[in-house]
Amino acid sequence: MEDVLEVYQRPHDPTCPVVCLDETSKQLIAETRVPIAAKPGRAARYDYEYERNGTANLFMMFAPLEGWRTVKVTDHHAAVDYAQVLKELSDTHFLEAKKIILVQDNLSTHKPASLYQAFPAAEARRLVERFEWHDTPKHGSWLNMAESELSVLSVQCLDRRIPGKNTLIAEVAAWDRRRNTHHAKADWQFTAANARVKLKRLYPVI
Repeated sequence: MEDVLEVYQRPHDPTCPVVCLDETSKQLIAETRVPIAAKPGRAARYDYEYERNGTANLFMMFAPLEGWRTVKVTDHHAAVDYAQVLKELSDTHFLEAKKIILVQDNLSTHKPASLYQAFPAAEARRLVERFEWHDTPKHGSWLNMAESELSVLSVQCLDRRIPGKNTLIAEVAAWDRRRNTHHAKADWQFTAANARVKLKRLYPVI
């Protein structure tokens, strides 16, 4: 916990951006009947029947001090999907960065080993060295600012029926363009000093 909190206290360095990574899933649901549009005094009405079109995985990449985020939609959340996301972070989104400070949840696929499942050893090692790795503790995913950004995405974009992957990709792309245009950032205030007081039950008694 204190390791992640220390990262959030570092001064802004554009050459070593802090990027938070998290993922979630979205069930794809198509309407079986055309909804009845809203009228004055009456909300829009949707049929209780719907068609399930599977699920999609969403990787949230959020640089809180840059006011930048992007969402990558994939069919799965396997190790190779995670590895491709890291490659995009390294070679597309932050190509000029000396090092990317990566904060992520402590999941089984969120490991350097996943890069070796997706790429030849030399390429995997190059990508491993592009990142400084920081995992949130188990049961401490609230420390990952990408989780907060996913909550905003859920409220502003995903809180409705979305019929298919292509529609989902277009909708989340429009959402992150709007957020990035306004450079929406995160102002993290919780520090290790706060944790030692408010979460003292987590510390050993000496």
